[in-house]
Amino acid sequence: MNLHVVVMGVAGCGKSAVGERIAQALGLPLVEGDEFHPASNIDKMKRGLALGDEDRAGWLDRLALELARQPAGAVLTCSALKRSYRDRLRAAVPGLRFVHLQLSQDEALRRVQARGGHFYPPSLVASQFEALEDPAGEPGVLGVDAGLPLDAVATQALGWLRQAGPA
Repeated sequence: MNLHVVVMGVAGCGKSAVGERIAQALGLPLVEGDEFHPASNIDKMKRGLALGDEDRAGWLDRLALELARQPAGAVLTCSALKRSYRDRLRAAVPGLRFVHLQLSQDEALRRVQARGGHFYPPSLVASQFEALEDPAGEPGVLGVDAGLPLDAVATQALGWLRQAGPA
């Protein structure tokens, strides 16, 4: 299937778990956005400092390049918080689709506090909500309630992706 999709949302919304399920179901490679952060970004987040546009610029360019390197399609997990970030990724892959995992700030904080071994501290969750520009109304975007069970979230996203197909 020639389909490129970004599973997006704030920290703790389930991007990795949902992205993995979608990639597996569609037979596409999974690109974990966190693995492409430069060490300076990870260090900054570990210290409890939110990333700014300048911090994310090179990271987004790397992700866009990685998507473009997958001509048969791929599933990318990436917060994609701002319209300009999503447009940067769209420029690399025409017809890019986004599955926005929507979650309350309280639930995102609870989830980030509960996960162990991740570099992203709970103190930064609020900054994600401050930066988030809701993608509702943008082309190729599906919003899904990330409070649902993971399999239900993935099933809803897969149904939409299969119906929409490649752009």
